[in-house]
Amino acid sequence: MKDDIRMTYRAFDIIGEDRPGRWLVTCDHATNAVPPMVCDGDLGLPARDMGRHIAYDVGAAGVARRLSDLLDAPAIFSTFSRLVIDPNRGEDDPTLLMQLYDGTVIEGNRRVDAAERERRLNLFYRPYHTEVARLAVMKDPIDAVYLAIHSFTPRLNGRTPRPWQVGVLYGYDARFGKALIDRLNEEPDLIVGDNEPYSGSLSGDSVDRHALHHGRLNALIELRHDLIETEEQQTAWADRLAPILEQALARTQV
Repeated sequence: MKDDIRMTYRAFDIIGEDRPGRWLVTCDHATNAVPPMVCDGDLGLPARDMGRHIAYDVGAAGVARRLSDLLDAPAIFSTFSRLVIDPNRGEDDPTLLMQLYDGTVIEGNRRVDAAERERRLNLFYRPYHTEVARLAVMKDPIDAVYLAIHSFTPRLNGRTPRPWQVGVLYGYDARFGKALIDRLNEEPDLIVGDNEPYSGSLSGDSVDRHALHHGRLNALIELRHDLIETEEQQTAWADRLAPILEQALARTQV
């Protein structure tokens, strides 16, 4: 039975593959699903923890899906929890397979050895990135814009609250990221994070791998997840962001 599931399992979902827009929308942490090939589908965490930001980016998939429609662009989504293996890390990153995350011990990852790590890379991580790369090369290399959608928790355990509603992350190619931050800062009701709540310079992450190394315009958007928990909130944020993204792109003059 497990062999049958492995043969039919896909580590990604794609919508709008043939859409002509300049954008490629990605959602690395779209779901909290644990496929049955990993610990029989149970990493040993209660539903409460699997519903937290440690397992996926709450609300990000709904925003990405709506943006894909509005921007007339393809979008790709992971189909496995970041706790299974994190597609937004380099293969040599020590946080690729989390054993402790924001105060929670990930029981199903405590005894992962090199063989199990390689198995998960081959089942989930590498197929996902192969598809992201395939979609990216379908776009004109000069026109393509790589747009990664994520969400962040309002507060990590024991830390101060995070004030930003939205953050934009970027690495050494800040052409689009800076233009997007400037445009978002024109919205009077927003507190915008400039490479907050994290730095956008993470070697081996998805943006680094699929955009920076290829000269593609790019930005990673982080939305505070208490603002996008419902479908209505996700739609409202996507509807707001779509014209802002287009205006910021026009300002890059690329």
